Parts: sequence; structure tokens; C-alpha cells
Amino acid sequence: MLHGTESIAHYKTSNVTIWMLMALQGGFLNMGGFLACHRFVSHVTGYATMVPFEFVTHGIREAILMALVPTFFLLGSMVSGYLVDVRLRLHKRPRYYISFGLIFCALVFICTLGDQGFFGRFGEPLENERDYFLVLLLTFICGVQNGTITTVSKAVIRTTHLSGITTDLGIGLMRFIFRQKIGAEVAGEGKANLMRIGIIGFFLFGSMIGYNAFARWDFNGFILPLATSGILFFTMIYFALKSKFLAAQKDNAVKTNKS
Repeated sequence: MLHGTESIAHYKTSNVTIWMLMALQGGFLNMGGFLACHRFVSHVTGYATMVPFEFVTHGIREAILMALVPTFFLLGSMVSGYLVDVRLRLHKRPRYYISFGLIFCALVFICTLGDQGFFGRFGEPLENERDYFLVLLLTFICGVQNGTITTVSKAVIRTTHLSGITTDLGIGLMRFIFRQKIGAEVAGEGKANLMRIGIIGFFLFGSMIGYNAFARWDFNGFILPLATSGILFFTMIYFALKSKFLAAQKDNAVKTNKS
């Protein structure tokens, strides 16, 4: 994944490390959104219920604001689709570094504005436009992250919510239990189940760390996911520049041999 190749080894050490780190970050961000303004931000299912609820109980304005939340998750997924999935299908090098650069920059934005009081008091109810703005930024981040990891894992991994992973784990456990009857087609199900358990565990661990961080530091708690996304961002920039440098060297060598 770090090298931007089309062939993604599902259980390569570097890939699994990134998946677990992103699951930890997903749990952390979800806890941050919940503690900051009482809304989960890493999945959109609940908003399908909240939009009509807000429309009936509070009116069209609140319903529109609530509908913007899953819309920004969708927008983040579309951005990642353009930067990664579409480029892979066109046999071009995916721009992972831009995906994680967007996450990094958005978290810098949140930390800076939160520290300056732009989002108001940490933990206030979701009432003002500034509170919705924070939720929209967080859901956009989760959309970019989930879209990117979903693409590079060939739809095997979700790191910002657990419904799909838990479903896959339940199915996978039954496949593993009856593997002798099913046959060779489920030979890798043991590794897959361990990966799924790891994703769930790291999401829960990220939520636990997030609770303690935000309880102590308020908006400055977002510095921790900023650091993890920053590490990935700059690492991917390094590999992108390295790939361009090696490609340029190869082209120069070819030109020299021809001359």
C-alpha cells in the first residue's frame, strides 16, 4: 500500500499495521465526536433515522443540517474514490498521500480552531452551526479514510465502523468451524478472522484512549489522530517521491543505453 502498487497483499505486515492503526483512529475519532457534541461520526446508519426525526420534531432546517452529516461522509468516500479507486482502475498510480494529507490537514484545522474556541465549549449539545461544522469535518475525514482502506483492501476492510466487520466475523467463524466440510475455498478464513478481531479490538482500544484523551485535553485530544495520520501522510510522500526518483533513474538509464 505504501508503495502505491495495484497488487495489495491482504496480510502483508505493512498493510495489516495500517489497517489496525486506522481502526484505532476510527474509534478515537468516533469518541471525539460523541464527547464533543454528542454525535457519532464514523458511520451513517443512525442519521437515516435522525433526519426524518428532526424533520417531524424540529422542522426542515434541523433535518437539512442532519442530512449534511452522511452527505459529507459520502463526499469523503467520493474523494477517496477519485484519488485511489478510479486511478487503480485506469492503471495509474493511486494518490494515497493526498488522501491521508486531506485527513491530516482537516485534523490540523480542527485542533487549531478548537483550541481558539471556534467550536464553542467542548461537550455542548449539537445545536449551533459551529457544532455541525465540527461533525461535518469529522465525518468527511472518516469517509476519506474508510473509502481509501476499503479500496486498497479490495473491500475486505472497514476501519471506521464495525457492523460489516462483525457480520464478516460471524460468517467467518462458521466457515472456520465447518472448514473440513466446506473445503479448500475457506483455507484463509483463520487469518481473516484474526484480522477482523484485531480491527474490532483496535477500534475499541482507540475509543478507550480517546475517552481519556478528550476528558483531559478537550479539543486538543485530536492531536493524537493528527499524529497518526501525519505519520502515514509523510511516509507516503516519502515513498511517492522515492518511486518518482527511481522511475526517473530508470528512464535516464534507458536513454543512456539507447544513445
